[in-house]
Amino acid sequence: MASNNAARLLMRAAARASHVTPKPAVRPSALTHARIPRQQGRSGRRFYSSEAAPKAAGSKGLVFGVLAAAAAGGGAYYLYSTGQLGDFAGAGFSPKEFIPTKEDYAKIYEEIAKRLEENEDYDDGSYGPVLVRLAWHASGTYDVETKTGGSNGATMRFQPESDHGANAGLKAARDFLEPIKAKFPWITYSDLWTLAGVCAFQQMGGPVIPWRPGRADGDISACTPDGRLPDASKEQKHLRAIFGRMGFNDQEIVALSGAHALGRCHTDRSGYDGPWTHSPTMVTNNFYEILLDEKWNWKKWGGPAQYEDKSKSRMMLPTDMALVKDREFKKYVEKYAKDQEAWFKDFSDVIAKLFELGVPFKQEEKWTFKVVDA
Repeated sequence: MASNNAARLLMRAAARASHVTPKPAVRPSALTHARIPRQQGRSGRRFYSSEAAPKAAGSKGLVFGVLAAAAAGGGAYYLYSTGQLGDFAGAGFSPKEFIPTKEDYAKIYEEIAKRLEENEDYDDGSYGPVLVRLAWHASGTYDVETKTGGSNGATMRFQPESDHGANAGLKAARDFLEPIKAKFPWITYSDLWTLAGVCAFQQMGGPVIPWRPGRADGDISACTPDGRLPDASKEQKHLRAIFGRMGFNDQEIVALSGAHALGRCHTDRSGYDGPWTHSPTMVTNNFYEILLDEKWNWKKWGGPAQYEDKSKSRMMLPTDMALVKDREFKKYVEKYAKDQEAWFKDFSDVIAKLFELGVPFKQEEKWTFKVVDA
């Protein structure tokens, strides 16, 4: 029924737009393998393939535009060819329905997992931490009052959001995922980015994180203003304001902060420098342990204010130290430092919540994916 309705609407649109009779027997490859050209912005930054396609003349271009728009649309239903499209002469165009299953998304998870450590020269040998940061920053712009921002939209593809200071360096993560998007064009960027975050957490030894599809890609008009992500130079009042805007409480703020077990800061991105732990590609509760146990001093250098340990090999940010300066925050730091399983459970819950903020899901069921032996 959905295919017939889509066919009728398509033919009417084609007739109005072109006033010509559609040509028969279009080869499937003309639609299934065609790609929207990447456009150049005024500053030379590239835009991504979910942007509006250039106008195409004739019914063939119109058909492709409809398919491309449907594939970028989010949710569990896509007009996407899985085989012979058939001709659309006379009776109308009837593309086959492609409804992705859990197995289809599992293939994408596996593709990401197998590539995480493909470049041993990148950071600490894994793209995992930067994929976590991409998913986090794409989701952490949500405003519970205005219902704007969040992972639904993937608006970091566009300026000015891609140039916000908190997103510096995330082009590496977006570029890493581009070949996967090209291989599986039916998935939206916003679903891909959050699924990549789930994959990275799990593959680096973290807890299982439930996930479901349904995010739709937005356009440049939905970009959020700068300042919605945490400023590392601030302390507890700022943390409560930023995370409270998303709808999180103190316990959830501290649980999310444990992700700083992963990755490192870069002077050419955030301005800060160094890793939080000695195992920046492994998810553990070590962030909480060393936050409590180490003696932290201000780092003497020409960069922004940050802390360092006695060995000068690990660092903490002012927002990290706020977690032990504040009495309410500190009690959760102490809890998670003593009990990694408790943190894993709470972190799984809160990161799944973060990735779903503001998303109008049609699918109730949440899925989990098995760790891949890469």
